[in-house]
Amino acid sequence: MGTFFYVVLAFLIGVLVGWFLWGRLRGELDSLRGDLDRTRSERDRLRTDSDRLTGELDACGKTRADLERRLRDAPAAPAAGSSAAKPASQAPAALMSTLAPAAATKPAPAKPAAAAKAVSAKPVSAKAVSAKPAAKPAATKASAPAKSATSKPATTAKPAAGPASGKPDNLRRLIGIGPVNEKLLKAQGVTNFAQIASWTAADIKRIEDVMNFDGRIARERWIEQAKLLASGNEKEFAKQFPTAGTTGNS
Repeated sequence: MGTFFYVVLAFLIGVLVGWFLWGRLRGELDSLRGDLDRTRSERDRLRTDSDRLTGELDACGKTRADLERRLRDAPAAPAAGSSAAKPASQAPAALMSTLAPAAATKPAPAKPAAAAKAVSAKPVSAKAVSAKPAAKPAATKASAPAKSATSKPATTAKPAAGPASGKPDNLRRLIGIGPVNEKLLKAQGVTNFAQIASWTAADIKRIEDVMNFDGRIARERWIEQAKLLASGNEKEFAKQFPTAGTTGNS
C-alpha cells in the first residue's frame, strides 16, 4: 500500500513538473514566434524602402541623362542659326556688288557727251575744269553702294536675348536659378543680369522651350530681379527678394 502511494505521488509530481516546464517552453516558443513575425515585418519594410529608393535612383538617372542631352544639344542651336544667317547676309552683299558696277557705269555715257560739248565750245583749259566734276560724281556714286553693302549685313545679326557685355555675373543669385539652370542659360549665351533684364516675350518663350519651363520665369520674376541687380540696387533687391542668394553664394 505504501509503495502504491509513493508511485502515485511521484506520478503527480512528474505531471506538475512537466506542466511547469511545458508552460515555460511554450512561453519561450511564443516569444520566438513574435520575434520571427517582427523580423519578417522589418524585412518586408526594408524591401519596400529598397524598391522605392531604386525607383527614385532610376528617375534621377533618367533626369540626369535628359539634362546631359539638352546640354549637348543646346550649343548646336546657335551654331545652326549663325550658319543660316550667313547666306542671308551674303545675299544683300552680292546684290549690292552687282548694283555697284551698274551705278558706276550708268552716268558714264552722259558725262563724255557733256565733256565733248565743252571741248567744242570752250578752250583746252575749260575742258580740264569740266573733266574734274565729271569724275567726282562717278566716284561718290560708286562708293555709296559699297558703303551700304558693308553696313547693311552688319545690322542683320542681332541676338534675341540681349548682348553679352562685360564680365559674367553670378546668375545663381536669382530665385529659381541653380547649377543646372545656370549651365543651360550659359549654353544659350546668357551670362549676365543685363541680358535677362532686356528679355522680350519672344526671348522668354525661346528660353522656356529650351529649359522645358511653363511660365516659371514670370512666376519667379526673373526679369524684375535681374533689373534690380543690373542697376546695382542691392538694397531694393534684398527688400523685395529676401530669400535670394547673396553676392558670395555659389
